[in-house]
Amino acid sequence: MVELGQERRLLDLDFRDTEGLVAAYLLPQEEGWTLIETGPSTCRDALLRGIERAGVDRGAVRRVFVTHIHLDHAGGMGALADALPSATFYAHELGVPHLVDPSRLVAGARRAWGAAAEPLWGPILPVPPTRLRSLRGGERFPLRDGELSVIATPGHARHHVSFFDSGIRGLFTGDSAGVRLGRSDRLRPAVPPPDLDLDLLFGSLERMRSAEPQRVLFSHFGPSPDGAADLARYRAIVERWRDVALAAARERPEAGYVAGKLAEYDRSDGTGTPAARSLMVSGYDLAAQGFLRYFETRGLLAGAPT
Repeated sequence: MVELGQERRLLDLDFRDTEGLVAAYLLPQEEGWTLIETGPSTCRDALLRGIERAGVDRGAVRRVFVTHIHLDHAGGMGALADALPSATFYAHELGVPHLVDPSRLVAGARRAWGAAAEPLWGPILPVPPTRLRSLRGGERFPLRDGELSVIATPGHARHHVSFFDSGIRGLFTGDSAGVRLGRSDRLRPAVPPPDLDLDLLFGSLERMRSAEPQRVLFSHFGPSPDGAADLARYRAIVERWRDVALAAARERPEAGYVAGKLAEYDRSDGTGTPAARSLMVSGYDLAAQGFLRYFETRGLLAGAPT
């Protein structure tokens, strides 16, 4: 647990038994607490320990928000329903049906990860529909010493929202502004399949910048020492990866080949080889798959060899 000031706390979920990969955030509201992000169900015990170490009773957690329904952010929501008996759960309206019936999330995890899915993500349990509420962007929720505003930030996924805490002028970005692990100045694209949309992603960046945050708090991982600058430069970083991926895909539209070219570029761009921790949450394979699907749906690979 890390104190962020004004009773706001970061909880390290110890994802894959590794510090500094996945964060959740605990914010004070009147007569209770708000939680942002749940992580996967493999992080359930770490999250509950963090809540207890923060001196917060589980029954005092009243609202649980997720930025989007990818498993490293929301896979544990259903597993938390019994442990947080007073909480109402919130997600983007496009994600809510998959939280009520997670069969497609389960199938997608097994397809992508095979036998590793269960130890990595744990059980993906349904959230009781009576305890779920949908978000679209624009909603506001009172906090102690502030207000939490919901910002629609599609691009990384159609069902992505970010949250702005006016009390600390802090922006919780999920994956909408990429990955920036603590103790690193590397800002890495988060561009996975299946519904990556770069036009929407760039528009979401502008929407977040217009909130004029003083602090940017990443789900991967923690507060950035220069978050406003990260928002400003993220577009150019994604554009460089896009250009590398597109050139590779036009040579050979295969995920493994494109991933290799992205890794080669990343090693040669002057920032050094990324730490192994970074690849746990921002790997080249998923980026390659995300770009390939994006290129294919927009007809950018016409004439590429098959």
